[in-house]
Formats: sequence, structure tokens, C-alpha cells
Amino acid sequence: MSQRAIELILARQLASCLDVPILIVDPKGDLLFFNESAEAILGRRFDETGVIRRGEWSKLFNPTNADGSPVPREEQPLFIATEHHRPAYNSSWIQGLDGVKRRIEGIAFPLRGAGHRFLGAIGVFWELT
Repeated sequence: MSQRAIELILARQLASCLDVPILIVDPKGDLLFFNESAEAILGRRFDETGVIRRGEWSKLFNPTNADGSPVPREEQPLFIATEHHRPAYNSSWIQGLDGVKRRIEGIAFPLRGAGHRFLGAIGVFWELT
């Protein structure tokens, strides 16, 4: 995360130490990081994917509703948190990069730094079994 705000660097450090799946996106919606707990659900290690550009990571994980219909981007929690700067929740299915479909739910919230600087968003999610 070169030349990133210190708050994003610290958020990544915190996420690395927690045993809950966490995603971090920048203000543009680019996926900057996901922790080891998220790797098991997403089906690949972050070291293998690196940063994933906005729009591409939704295509990779293909979030769908229970009926199999795609979850519109406007209803995805990280989109809401980055575009509307408010928390959001959703439950959906994703296709992991390992080919396994998983039912997940999660929340996303905007990340603000000192001086009300918008830094991106954090998503916390879990697999439903």
C-alpha cells in the first residue's frame, strides 16, 4: 500500500491481526487488501491477487441473490459505503476464486480520517453455513 494514507496502512495492519474476514477498498472502490480470514472465503490469497480494480472484483466473485439473479452494484455494501458514504448490509452468494459458491453476509462502512477525509471503506463479512 505504497503512498497510502496512514489510516489505511493502520487499518490493513489491524485487519491482518483479526480473525474475521475483512476487505479494504479505496475511495474509488479498488480492493486494496483482504486479510487471511477472507482468503478462505474468497478462495485465493491476497498475495496471489494483489489490488483488484473496481468493477473487476465484483465480476470475479459474481455476487448473486438467493434466486441466482445478480446483485446490482448499487446494492452491494462496499459500493454503498464508497459512493454514498454510509454503512450498508447485505446477504448474498459469491463464487470464490476456487470455484466454490458460498453464502455470505456482511457490512461495509465508510472510512474517514482526520479532517473528515474520505479514505475508502471497510467490509466485514462472514460465511453462512
